[in-house]
Amino acid sequence: MEKFEIRGGKSLNGVIKPQGNKNEALPAIAACLLTDKAVTLRNVPDILDVRIMLQIMKSLGARVDRLKPNSYRIQCDHLKSSEPDREQCGTLRAAILLAGSLLSRSRSVVLPPPGGDVIGRRRLDDHFLAFESLGVRVSEIKESFVLEHDGLKGADIFFEQQSVTATENALMAAVLAEGETVLSNAACEPHVKGLSQMLINMGADIQGLGTNILHIKGVESLSGTEHTIGSDLLEIGGYIVLAAITKSEITIQDTVPEEIRVIDSTYRKLGIRYLISEKELTVPADQHLMIKPDFAGDIPKIDDGTWPAFPTDLMSMVIVAATQSTGTALFFEKMYDGRMFFTDHLIGMGARIVLCDPHRVVVVGPSTLYGTTVHSPDIRAGMALVIAALCAKGKTSIYNIRQIDRGYEDLEGKLQSLGADIKRVV
Repeated sequence: MEKFEIRGGKSLNGVIKPQGNKNEALPAIAACLLTDKAVTLRNVPDILDVRIMLQIMKSLGARVDRLKPNSYRIQCDHLKSSEPDREQCGTLRAAILLAGSLLSRSRSVVLPPPGGDVIGRRRLDDHFLAFESLGVRVSEIKESFVLEHDGLKGADIFFEQQSVTATENALMAAVLAEGETVLSNAACEPHVKGLSQMLINMGADIQGLGTNILHIKGVESLSGTEHTIGSDLLEIGGYIVLAAITKSEITIQDTVPEEIRVIDSTYRKLGIRYLISEKELTVPADQHLMIKPDFAGDIPKIDDGTWPAFPTDLMSMVIVAATQSTGTALFFEKMYDGRMFFTDHLIGMGARIVLCDPHRVVVVGPSTLYGTTVHSPDIRAGMALVIAALCAKGKTSIYNIRQIDRGYEDLEGKLQSLGADIKRVV
C-alpha cells in the first residue's frame, strides 16, 4: 500500500501555483455530454477523481483527447450508453453529476449509487426531487437509480438545502428542457458560477449567476466551447495554513481576492496573516499565531456553511492551524456528521483536542506535534494530516494516500519544490 513518509519541523520557502478547481472540473466534464460538438477544457487538475470521471465518459462513448498537460478535448457525438459503469461510479461521488446531462441526451438513465468520501450522510434527495419537478420518474431497481422521462419540461424548483451538486445537476438538466426553469435557494459557489458561464458560452440562457436564484430558459441545442477551470480555493487555503504553522514564506499565484474574502475572517481569528494583491498571495514567515477571543472574552466559535460562509472542506485544515495557535477555539462542523473523527489522529500526534460530539471539537493550543503513523480518511482530512506532519517533530507515515490523490495533483512534487521532506513509498 502506498504511503507518504514525511519528516517535519522544516521551514519551507517558495512559490506555488494552485491546480484547477476539482469541484468545477468534474461538473464541466459532465456538461460535455450536453452537446455533440467538441468541448475543450483547460486547467483541468490531474487528480484521481478527474481520471475516473474521464474513464466513465469514455465508457459512455465520449472521445477524450489529451491535448497537453491539464487540457482535454471531449466530444460526445456517438454515445453508446446511458448507464455509467457501476464499479467506477462506486469510487466517485461526482458520478451523480452525470445524471442531469445524460437526461438531456436520453429518455432513460440507469445510475449506480455514487461513492466518495466517508464524511457522513450525503443525501441525494434534492437531486431526485429536482428531476421529478422537471418531469423525470425516479425509481430504484437492483441497487441502481432508474431515471425516465417523456421530455424534460421547465419547472419552479426550491432546494431544501443549498446543495452544490444538486444545483449543478438541475442546471444541466434544465438548459435543454422545454420552457423556463427557476432554481431557488441554489448554491452559488464560484465553481457553480464557472459551470454556468461554461454553459452560457455553449449557448444556454441562464440569468442570475453568482446568486441563489437562477433563471434558465431552455434552448433547443448547445454548441461546443472552450473553458478554463478556475483556481482551487481549497488547495490555496491549505497552503496558507501550511505556511503559517511551519513559519514559512510561501507565495501562492493565481488567487482571486473576492474568493479569499470568505476565509479571511476565520484565518485571522487564528492569527494567520497574509498579504494579497490582485493575482497572488504571500504568507510571511514571521507569524505569531494567537486565537482571537470574541469581544466579551468568550471562546470563539468557528463554523462552516454554504457560500459565502466558511467552506466545510477547509475545516480539517483550520483545526490543524488551531493546534499551533495560542488559545482555545470551538469548531462547529454543520454540514457533515463524520468529518471531525479525523481529530483522533491529531490527538495521537500530541494535539489537545476534545471531541464533543460528531459536529463539534474544542482545540487548545499550542501543542507540540510528534510524528506517528496515521491513515487518511478522506481527501481534506488527508491534506490536513500532511500539513500536521510537516509541522511535527520526527517522521510521520500517512497511509491510504489514494484519498489524497483524489483531490491533489502531484502533492509531494509541489511540497518538495518548497523544501519539504516528503516522499511517496510504494
